[in-house]
Amino acid sequence: MRRLFAIVACGLLLVMTLAGCKALSVNAGPTAKAKTDSKSKSDSKPKPKAKAKPANSAHPAAAHPAAAHPAAGGSGSLQVLVEPKAGVGAIYKLITGAKSSVELTMYELRDTTAENDLAADAKRGVDVRVILDSHLEKSRNTATYNFLAAHRVHVTWADSGTTYHQKTLTVDGKTSVIMTLNMVSEDYASTRDFAVIDTSHTDIAAIVATFNADFAHRAITPPDGADLVWSPTNSQSSILAVINGAKHTLSVENEEMDDPTITDALVAAAHRGVDVEVVMTAESEWDTAFNELVKAGVHVRLYADSDNVLYIHAKAVVADVGRSGQQIFVGSENFSAASLRYNRELGIRTTNKAVISVISATLAADYAGAKAYSAS
Repeated sequence: MRRLFAIVACGLLLVMTLAGCKALSVNAGPTAKAKTDSKSKSDSKPKPKAKAKPANSAHPAAAHPAAAHPAAGGSGSLQVLVEPKAGVGAIYKLITGAKSSVELTMYELRDTTAENDLAADAKRGVDVRVILDSHLEKSRNTATYNFLAAHRVHVTWADSGTTYHQKTLTVDGKTSVIMTLNMVSEDYASTRDFAVIDTSHTDIAAIVATFNADFAHRAITPPDGADLVWSPTNSQSSILAVINGAKHTLSVENEEMDDPTITDALVAAAHRGVDVEVVMTAESEWDTAFNELVKAGVHVRLYADSDNVLYIHAKAVVADVGRSGQQIFVGSENFSAASLRYNRELGIRTTNKAVISVISATLAADYAGAKAYSAS
C-alpha cells in the first residue's frame, strides 16, 4: 500500500467519554507468524505506491468524505482524537508535560517532534522508557532507537519473535493514549485514525503492568482494566462480541480484511437483517472477502489507494448506534490472524454514548465519501 507524504496542520479537538464493556483477560500468545499493518501490511517490504483505479474499476476512486463529522462532545474518563482533523498536538503536550514518567510502546516511530520531546523529558530527569517493534519494523525504527538511546531514553527492542503492533503512550501513571495510528509524521495529515486518551485508574494500572512486563521481556497475562481489549488472545472474541451482538446496524473501518472468522461474522450479521456498512482503502488482496461480503448484502465502499486520498487506517466497529445495546470497539487490531491471535495489540470496547456518536458519525461521513465496491 502507498505511504502518504504530508505534515500535520490541523487543530486539536477532543471528545470525553466513559469506559464501558469490560474486556476479557488475555494470556501471552504464540509467536507472530504473519504480516501486520502500518499503512502497508508489512513495512519491512513496502509496496510501490498504487495508482488510482479507473472509474469503471471494482475499486473506483474516492478522495475525501463528502459529509462533515463531529469533532467534540462527551464526558468522562476518555477523550478521543479524530485524525487527521484533530492533529497530534494533544499527544505532544502530554509528553512535554510529563513530570515523572513516560512509557511508549510503538510499532513504528518516525516523528522528530515526538523524539525530541522524549529526549528533552529524559534530559530533565523524567524516566522515559520506549518499546519499539523489531519483528517487522526494525529497519525503520533503528534510527529512532539510536537517537533515543543516545539521549538518555531507556529504549528496548520488543521481542523479535512477536510483532508489537500496539501504539500506546502513558504519562505519569495517570493518562494513557490508546492509538490506531503509528507515530509517523509523514502519515498524519491524510490518514483516518483515532486516538483515545484514557484516565481510568483501572485501565492505566493494567497498561502500566503490561508495559513493565514487556519492557523486561517477561511473560504476562494483561489485566482487563475497565474496558481494554488485548491481543494476542482476546481481541478476536471481543470484536466478534460487538459484531455478533448487533441487531440493527454495524459500521466498520479497518485496514485489512484478512480474517475469515471476522468476514463470516459480518456475513452472518447481514443474513440476519443487520444493515452492515464497511469502509476501507481499496486493496486487491481483500477482493475475495469483499466479494463474499457484497454477495451477502454487506455495503462495502472504498477509497482509492492513492496520494491526496483519505487513507483508512482506523480500526473501529460500531454496533446499533442510537439504540439500546449500542457498543463500539476501537484499537490497534487489524482484521488478520496475525493481529488478532499473535501480536501485542491494544484497544477499547465501550458502550459510552458520546464515543459511539462521534466515531459513528465519522464513519458515516467516510462511507458517504467513498465509492461502492462491485462484486466480481
